Amino acid sequence: MINKQLLSPSSIVVVGASNETSKPGGKVLKNLIAGNFNGQLYAVNPKETEIQGLKCYQTINELPNIDLAVLAIAAKFCLQTVETLVREKNTRAFIILSAGFSEESHEGEKIEKQIVEIINSVNGALIGPNCIGLLNTNYNGVFTTPIPKLDPKGIDMISGSGATAVFIMESSLPKGLTFNSVYSVGNSAQMGVEDILKYMDETFNPETDSKIKLLYIENVKKPEMLLKHATSLINKGCKIAAIKAGSSEAGSRAASSHTGALASPDVAVNALFRKAGIVRCYGREELACVAAVFQQHELKGKNIAIITHAGGPGVMITDALAENGLEVPSIKSEKAKDLLNLLFPGSSVANPIDFLATGTAEQLGNIIDYCENHFDNIDAMVVIFGSPGLFPVFDVYDVLHKKMITCKKPIYPVLPSLTETAAEISYFQAKGHQSFPDEVLLARAITKVFNTPEPASQNIQLPEINTQKIRNIIDNAENGYLLPQQIQEILDAANITRAHEAVVTDKQKAIEEAQKLGFPIVMKVIGPVHKSDVGGVVLNVKNIETLEKEFDRMIKIKDTTALLLQPMLSGTELFIGTKRDDKFGQMVVCGLGGIFIEVFKDIQTAIAPVSNEEAHNMLRSLKSYKIIKGVRGQEAVNEELFVDMITRISALVICAPEIFEMDLNPVLGKSDKVVAVDARINIQK
Repeated sequence: MINKQLLSPSSIVVVGASNETSKPGGKVLKNLIAGNFNGQLYAVNPKETEIQGLKCYQTINELPNIDLAVLAIAAKFCLQTVETLVREKNTRAFIILSAGFSEESHEGEKIEKQIVEIINSVNGALIGPNCIGLLNTNYNGVFTTPIPKLDPKGIDMISGSGATAVFIMESSLPKGLTFNSVYSVGNSAQMGVEDILKYMDETFNPETDSKIKLLYIENVKKPEMLLKHATSLINKGCKIAAIKAGSSEAGSRAASSHTGALASPDVAVNALFRKAGIVRCYGREELACVAAVFQQHELKGKNIAIITHAGGPGVMITDALAENGLEVPSIKSEKAKDLLNLLFPGSSVANPIDFLATGTAEQLGNIIDYCENHFDNIDAMVVIFGSPGLFPVFDVYDVLHKKMITCKKPIYPVLPSLTETAAEISYFQAKGHQSFPDEVLLARAITKVFNTPEPASQNIQLPEINTQKIRNIIDNAENGYLLPQQIQEILDAANITRAHEAVVTDKQKAIEEAQKLGFPIVMKVIGPVHKSDVGGVVLNVKNIETLEKEFDRMIKIKDTTALLLQPMLSGTELFIGTKRDDKFGQMVVCGLGGIFIEVFKDIQTAIAPVSNEEAHNMLRSLKSYKIIKGVRGQEAVNEELFVDMITRISALVICAPEIFEMDLNPVLGKSDKVVAVDARINIQK
């Protein structure tokens, strides 16, 4: 695992070094030399005596003891090389650039495992194989470019893909971002993204360490580790954004329940990221923009002032912010009139604040001062200022620099004239600032950061349920869908309010039970998985005549073993479900129920256990939340009761992890009660 020899080696050897910098062994050596590595640098190549000005050794046997070895040789030679360096040269850190291991063949996988075993036997560290290397403030251990500005307060990036790491840096550098370290884990033979994040958490020093972490993940192999250490780092003051690529929905296509179909692996990733407080991104530019937003003051409210000398970009960012839940409020006050008097005729302070193509640096300073000190309904500013082609803008960017240092409200600079004002932008960024080339990408990044919740509490107080009774039922049940009586007992043991019901197999018993429940009633078949699809649900049965007629029809439906009778209830149709994922554990899903879940697929997902606060956030994140709150005179759903039911379902699946899939659909919600009307539970032990 990560050690001093990997992070800060006193000596490095490049095995497979070359004078040809078009080869990995040549380029990594060139980068190490150009980075002014502080220790001893060695090169090994059996065909050379001098490489890039360094003495070249023909074999590793000629070397002195070495802290870190960078291997750029064929995979078939790596095992013996590692063994010799470990046993004879006291080498305790390795970066294997070479490909041809587990990503290529079974034989390569065997060699890779043997290499890991040797390195682990001496508590050594391995990055790779099949990677671009490691870059930090001590050395440039990568064979790629660009080499970014390295700064202890810059970004820490961990990537499962070397090429993607390069492309993320290329997206980041024009925005003025710097890096502290870049880890390309390749095959993650010993250490993957989660392991390195764990190390960063366990060794975190708030005074000296970077507080921004960017992740590119192709496969979440250790979700519990990722959740634990991302949560911990964010609680320590860090900010984390991540791209998760390559999600498969094969598992969800085979599911038999609504929850199973909706709770895909990608939904599970979303749930994990939200629980940890990670900002999820879907592309390199978005990730870089989010990282630049992280560098600004934290946004405390939803109201943004758009300050621009160009009308079009102001309109576009206003639309993008509004689409994602932030606001560009109108500015109307006596102070607004005072500000207008300081601008050229034709300017507008309504918001966007447009001070025209001829606007000056002094006017920009006045606008920012008014937004900072006099406009209480403004929480942040976006300044869009490129080049009108009339004059240099160094003085404008000087004002922007000074205001970003002194203002408490965040200021996001959009500097779009990448060609015309390239010198001015470089001048501005050299003062330690970041800038954004595109206002719409900025808007999306701001809203992603603002709308990502804080990490969920690690000490969740779940509601009390009758765990002993639930365990007795589960332990004595067989795999598959539970019987209605078993489901009723489980819901009662979890104190989940449900509709009264009766299970009947003959017509006379159906009449007796219906009279007890009270007309009107609902009739449902037991047996078929999707009842509505086979005509197995009848609503609003008002009398015995209709009951008898429907009983005769429904009992003949294929796979029907009995009928379920319930009183006819009303309310907003809601949905709660759970799905067990092999990696992520139990996922709890909620949203609107009935047919709406199939049509709109408007759901929110959380990984159990789910706290009261998380459940509230799930509801408030639904696009249909206004329906739950009551819209256009409709009766609102009692949110506290709905949240209580979600947390009880969470407690239930923690108590009974054998529950593979569970649907409560519909759940009927009114202002005074929330009742589970229909439930299915599938257990797989």
